[in-house]
Amino acid sequence: MKQSSRKQHPLALLGVVSLLLNSAPLFALESDAKQAIMIDSNGASYDEKSQLSIYTGNVVAAQGSIRVNSDKLVVYLKDGEPEKLVFTGKMAKFKQTPSPGAKDITGQAETGEFYPKRNLLVLINNATVWQGSGTYSSDFIEYDIKTSLVKAGDKNNDDTNANSRQRVHVVIQPKP
Repeated sequence: MKQSSRKQHPLALLGVVSLLLNSAPLFALESDAKQAIMIDSNGASYDEKSQLSIYTGNVVAAQGSIRVNSDKLVVYLKDGEPEKLVFTGKMAKFKQTPSPGAKDITGQAETGEFYPKRNLLVLINNATVWQGSGTYSSDFIEYDIKTSLVKAGDKNNDDTNANSRQRVHVVIQPKP
């Protein structure tokens, strides 16, 4: 096997391998992407010209098994379809059931960006994702909702920069 010239962080690699092994058979509920996005909040505004909706106060957004709780949600629309949803708050939270009978994947961050057409959730600043016995923390985490794949660390995922300020903290609990 050819050795990569990129520097590997053993703990991060162990965490990613463990996550992949735990997640490989798990895929998001197929029905999630086909469901409507439902939003409840204390207040809402919509600007038709800019195609921008803003929801404030105890915001709860759901699409199938995906649920997001935040203080504020901004929905960017394109031709009446949601392109991007940005949720913020003291600690915005999300939860998803990856497959029937599987443990939920949960997470939190100060800011989250959800791209429904790409099945992508991005958690920014003080981000943490929990799945089974694993915990993944970083200032930047990408979560592919369809495949349950988590990527944490630098936004560009270029680990050749030894001076990177992004760190990934992984905790894998032993099975009882």
